Amino acid sequence: MTSLSIRPATPADIPAIALIYGDAVVNGTASWEIEPPGEAELLRRYEALLAGGYPYLVAERDERLLGYAYAGAYRPRPAYRATVENSIYIAPDAQGSGVGSALLAALVKDCTARGFRQMIAVIGDGTGASIGSRRLHERAGFRLIGVAEKVGFKHGRWLDQMLMQKELGEGDRAPPAS
Repeated sequence: MTSLSIRPATPADIPAIALIYGDAVVNGTASWEIEPPGEAELLRRYEALLAGGYPYLVAERDERLLGYAYAGAYRPRPAYRATVENSIYIAPDAQGSGVGSALLAALVKDCTARGFRQMIAVIGDGTGASIGSRRLHERAGFRLIGVAEKVGFKHGRWLDQMLMQKELGEGDRAPPAS
């Protein structure tokens, strides 16, 4: 078995990304979409993130895509421009194997290099089925900043949404680059 490789995503990765995300939508609570989007929609989202100057990474081993991560705008208004929200999805059979940790570390490094100052993790059901995501972010130095209770409904139950935050680079010790 070869080592895990982290690299920028390409359009050729979209079919594998669609499979991973589709499973998360259908079987999990990390995403609050109800129906998995198709490859064309995922490609549109990928291109929009890249056009906005955000990173989109994949993890692969033995030429198999095991997971992906990206950062995007936390909120659309200009005052939020130095803050990103992360997303990480791992193939079901690769969860708990270190893929998420490697992707998150690479994403934090990439976002810091791009001048972003804060990273927010919005974790769906962080007190229930998505506890692994909460632990992943805690190990990476994120801190809990709040829980919105019972704000989503999926799989026949109400879900909490957890917010976690990590300072990047200079954080709030200097104004962001224009």
